[in-house]
Amino acid sequence: MNKVYLLIGGNMGDRMANLNKAINYLEQTIGPIQKKSSVYETAAWGNTNQPSFLNQAILLESSFNANQIMHLLLAIESKMGRVRTENMGPRTIDLDIIYFNNEVISNNLITIPHPKIFDRKFVLMPLVEIDPNFIHPVLNKSNTLLLKECGDSLAVYKKRDF
Repeated sequence: MNKVYLLIGGNMGDRMANLNKAINYLEQTIGPIQKKSSVYETAAWGNTNQPSFLNQAILLESSFNANQIMHLLLAIESKMGRVRTENMGPRTIDLDIIYFNNEVISNNLITIPHPKIFDRKFVLMPLVEIDPNFIHPVLNKSNTLLLKECGDSLAVYKKRDF
């Protein structure tokens, strides 16, 4: 079985309900969830003129390969009403593969590990919660060290535990 680390998030509609709906779809279509972080709230990163996001890190197991999972994630996003109209714009749900086992993958569909995680506290904080000692396969640093070295000054708040 493959170990898949995802970050799920969104800032439109009922954000908490959308996270829960996404988790149900993930379990139904991709595989069982092994761990999930608390939910974190943060201001939008990049395009800051939009509502704040709720984010959560998920570790699941799957028999699918990374490309298959990415296609399934895109289908879940579409089913949940995500429309890609602007880069870093508001969205009902965003489902990103952060790590896939310890693999490094780059093709026209995905780049794994996610290329921006080292610079995004809203990704690293929930990742540290579910697997602080996981080693980034390119940077050879733990999630904990990446968070410690992260220069992102955006405030990230733990919303509540699940």
